[in-house]
Amino acid sequence: MLYGPGQPIMLRQVLEAQALEFVFQPIVDLGQAVILGYEALMRGPQGSPLHAPDDLLRVARQAGLSFDLEVAACLGAMSSFAALRLPGKLFLNLSAPVIAHFGREHGGRLLRHAVEQGLAPGRLVLELTEHERVDDVDALQGCFAALAGQGVGLALDDFGDGRSSLRLWAQLKPELVKLDKFFVRGIHQDSRKVEVIRAILKLAEAFGTPIVAEGIEEAAELGVLRDLGCHYGQGYLFGKPAAAPGAVVPEVARGVLASSKIAVLPNSAPRPDVAETVGRLLLQAPTIAADAPNGDLMQLFTHHPQLHAVAVVEKQYPIGLVNRRHFVDKFAQPFSRELYGRRPCTLFMNATPLRVEAAAPIDSLISVLTGEDQRYLHEGFIITEEGRYAGLATGESLVRAVTERRIEAARHANPLTFLPGNIPITEHIRRLLDAGVDFAACYFDLNHFKPYNDLYGYWRGDEMIKLAARVILAHADAAHDFVGHVGGDDFVVLFQSEDWRQRCERVVRDFNLHARDLFDAEELTRNGFESEDRRGFKVMFPLTTMAAGVLRAGAGQFHSPEEVASAAAAAKKLAKQHGSGIHISFGARLRPVLEAAG
Repeated sequence: MLYGPGQPIMLRQVLEAQALEFVFQPIVDLGQAVILGYEALMRGPQGSPLHAPDDLLRVARQAGLSFDLEVAACLGAMSSFAALRLPGKLFLNLSAPVIAHFGREHGGRLLRHAVEQGLAPGRLVLELTEHERVDDVDALQGCFAALAGQGVGLALDDFGDGRSSLRLWAQLKPELVKLDKFFVRGIHQDSRKVEVIRAILKLAEAFGTPIVAEGIEEAAELGVLRDLGCHYGQGYLFGKPAAAPGAVVPEVARGVLASSKIAVLPNSAPRPDVAETVGRLLLQAPTIAADAPNGDLMQLFTHHPQLHAVAVVEKQYPIGLVNRRHFVDKFAQPFSRELYGRRPCTLFMNATPLRVEAAAPIDSLISVLTGEDQRYLHEGFIITEEGRYAGLATGESLVRAVTERRIEAARHANPLTFLPGNIPITEHIRRLLDAGVDFAACYFDLNHFKPYNDLYGYWRGDEMIKLAARVILAHADAAHDFVGHVGGDDFVVLFQSEDWRQRCERVVRDFNLHARDLFDAEELTRNGFESEDRRGFKVMFPLTTMAAGVLRAGAGQFHSPEEVASAAAAAKKLAKQHGSGIHISFGARLRPVLEAAG
């Protein structure tokens, strides 16, 4: 919508008439499958040019009414929410200036209006938006303390969207952090997003802050987030924003949250171009001598506005780190220049900064993310070479690098089929055992594949293996059944589908049918082929077919992935001896045999 000269007048009239409208979207506790609360979203009057929230915000910015609009929306949302008698908390989107305003008046107008509407202050959660507008974190923290004392909660909105700040999370200690929907959409198909959320959940654990995943639209997304340990969720799957939203979690979402089945996490192909050492994070940055006065340090920060910190060095050894924001805030106070300008810069330095050798593996810093000292997240850390100062690095770059390393470590995929290999298979079996769910471990193997490969060559052999992968994938439920490639012509499927037996039978039948297309007419006519056996003699082999050994594992019957793998391999060996090509072993009967053998 184009900006018109009458729109500011129209907006003022809307504000004066208290004509803003509101819709509410539920936020759900994923562990309890109940509604935690609702986020309030404003709308202009129905049918007016200002109905869309983006138009409201744009006109308000252009007319200098952003502050008035936010305050009016906050108070109006409380009135509408109270009138609906909805359960749980009310989430209100506010910028730092408005939160600071309410805090400076000790919550006067905000809390008074809440009480008048029958809302306890403890039901209010202020979502900090537009993180880039937070100019003074210390001041905001002080202002919000007055609201927190009355029970009002704070949440960081859209964390991870590029404007968010680890420093805000570390210093403001919000009640909740809302994860940007980019990392949620399609997470069941993107291992990168899985690893990003794992890293953020590690940070959340270190900070003691629950995470709200925004933008959940599909059941498969919810299943992955639930299994990763995400605390809360929001999105169309739970309900679209509505003037009168529901008070219970929709049946589809409840079904996912109540299901005993675990989600199948995505796998990815290898990518070898990720550097492994801390040196890739290095930023060239000037230093200051330990005996230099604070006045010189202030000039250094002034001449380098992008510098987040300065290392204090003594004979090339970094003895401390001065954070830009902390130093400038202190130095800008009245009479600070006169008091501290000529005193040494060591007065304001962190004498115990994080120092890391450039040659150190990035993996060695994973434990740092969950350590007690989190100052490096906002002040950065020092990189050294043989103990001497080399440069600086930021907390954000470390989190990003560790995330990339986690992604790389998860990519143990077969190069031919791109299916997960032994490590992901083992991890999924362990997840099934930990969850205590029933599953069927099916070990697929090709009969007479080696002589086929010797006769036709590796290219045709690869086509046979890729055919097996395609057929198996076609009959597996991607949401519940994990398909892995052990190597060569061996495949494993960890079925959670109730009809696992029928799926196995269809896999064997369809493979045996389509594998005939990979033989020449002569072999098809003879219904077999001549090739060398293991002793080097020419013998006749039947056409290549598939065998399936199935282990039916119940809860508590196996204690380790290795036990499951051994039992499934034993079932596969029996299957290759059966004319039907399928053998089923039951864990309850097999367990005593394994224990006796062990």
